[in-house]
Amino acid sequence: MNQSLPFVPLAMLVFISILIRCLHASDPPLTLDYYASTCPSVFEIVKKEMECEVLSEPLILVGGPYWDVPVGRKDSKTASFELAESNLPAANEGLLSIITKFLYQGLSATDMVALSGAHTIGMARCANYRSRIYGDFETTSERSPMSETYLNSLRSTCPAAGGSGDNNISAMDSATPNLFDNSFYQLLLKGDGLLNSDQELYSSMLGIETKNLVIKYAHDSPAFFQQFSDSMVKMGNITNPDSFVSGEVRTNCRFVNT
Repeated sequence: MNQSLPFVPLAMLVFISILIRCLHASDPPLTLDYYASTCPSVFEIVKKEMECEVLSEPLILVGGPYWDVPVGRKDSKTASFELAESNLPAANEGLLSIITKFLYQGLSATDMVALSGAHTIGMARCANYRSRIYGDFETTSERSPMSETYLNSLRSTCPAAGGSGDNNISAMDSATPNLFDNSFYQLLLKGDGLLNSDQELYSSMLGIETKNLVIKYAHDSPAFFQQFSDSMVKMGNITNPDSFVSGEVRTNCRFVNT
């Protein structure tokens, strides 16, 4: 989270999409062909950026679903890291708190469980899963212990002492870390979710709905892919009427136009 991690394109896609409320400005509604008449050059700009990313990240094609993205949003000229952080669930957060944060953005518990499946690829820092593997507070680490082999492997990477090895990383999906599939949910069924916030989806005593969804997606990959696609489109349409500002289409996605 504070460290640049190797290859997390789809997980980062979800992260960036959640930040839309803070990083983008738009005038609804979004449509699939919005830019064709309002800003024709935007397609070439995005195409050029994506070609560069694919060339620099050849592993970006990891499988997974495809969906059409409604457009019409512009990039804002400002951003707030602090505001974005406050709206994102923490690694050790409880289920009700996580659901509340998603509901605040207009996303349901179903959306939350499906979007969490992006953790089928990506890495997490030791500082974010230490409490899970050493069970030093009352949460899923007590109700859903990891398999001994997996636990020992994680402890060899992540020491118990805080500050020691904080930046050591482990895959959030230990089974198929470089494939976008439903193995993330299969691991939750075994108690082998890396983050407490992930394992809560299945193990929380308050999560009857989320538990049933985890079971469903663990056994039905097409259902997961379909819901993930639908939820990504829904999340991409998040708007906040109180924060509409005049935006721009950046020629370089990393910087405001000058």
